[in-house]
Amino acid sequence: MKRLTWPSWLPIDPYILLLLGTVGLAALLPARGTAADVASGVSTGAIALLFFLYGARLSTREALDGLRHWRLHVTVLACTFVVFPLLGLAARGLEPVFLTHSLYIGLLFLTLVPSTVQSSIAFTSIARGNVPAAICAGSFSSLAGIVITPLLAATLLGSAGGGFSADSILKIVLQLLVPFVAGQVLRRWIGDFIARHKRITGLVDRGSILLVVYAAFSEGMVQGIWHQVSPLRLAGLLAVEAVLLAVMLTLTWYGSKALRFSREDRIAIQFAGSKKSLAAGLPMASVLFGAQASLAVLPLMLFHQMQLMVCAVIAKRRSRDPEPDLSPSPASGSRISVGTGTRSD
Repeated sequence: MKRLTWPSWLPIDPYILLLLGTVGLAALLPARGTAADVASGVSTGAIALLFFLYGARLSTREALDGLRHWRLHVTVLACTFVVFPLLGLAARGLEPVFLTHSLYIGLLFLTLVPSTVQSSIAFTSIARGNVPAAICAGSFSSLAGIVITPLLAATLLGSAGGGFSADSILKIVLQLLVPFVAGQVLRRWIGDFIARHKRITGLVDRGSILLVVYAAFSEGMVQGIWHQVSPLRLAGLLAVEAVLLAVMLTLTWYGSKALRFSREDRIAIQFAGSKKSLAAGLPMASVLFGAQASLAVLPLMLFHQMQLMVCAVIAKRRSRDPEPDLSPSPASGSRISVGTGTRSD
């Protein structure tokens, strides 16, 4: 069956339109009472299934081979879980002039979630970068985020998150880490089937996020928290996030140059180290923030769309760069053994 393609001249990812439509549906027809309990339970089950499929898809051999390019992965992890959170903490000075306390908490949470996988790989490929490294860097970031993000959130947000506790961290482990490990254990029996039917994971991926968004925003509508956000505050949030993205894109590109990485590695570092995952952040926020989840994930949703649009432009510009020198360099000598670049898990 021929897949429908989205017009390239439209700057908005079609999935973002689905997200916005889901938000609109939650605003018009929010789930209440028993329906809310059902929606929450279904979204929780869908997220657990998603991470089970992630575990079944991820090649253990590819992950272990990727460790050989440790300098690149350490750089991406440092950008994701050190530099980003430090910038988030620095943004506290913008409260309350540009951001309300709730929006700042959401912005800080945004800086704590792991990097993306699929979009990092796609943009790295378009820009003719190190695709195998992008695969491994995104995968490592997602795995590390299952543990690091809740710990950072508990440390930096504390009671401001509304539900940070040992119990909430345990819920994340049970909902995300345990299904992932189960998928890895069963991979030898179901891995090939999952690899041949990647659309299954794609549908579960996108569908589970839509369910989480609907459940979270429905609860927000019932609680009436959207009256706390004005158009002026949203404009301020967008301006702050634009600066945040610009700073990270600049740091990852020129910082990796200072660390003497090759052009291909710098591209992978820039795209993997400057982005945040909506797929990983939403389920964590739904557990950690409870009734405040819809307002807490708003900065992440806006940043997600912004990073896709900006990185798409950058990737296309990088693709027009002159052909790089393919002679091996000390910083990228191990890159050829990282993987084939044909998988996107």
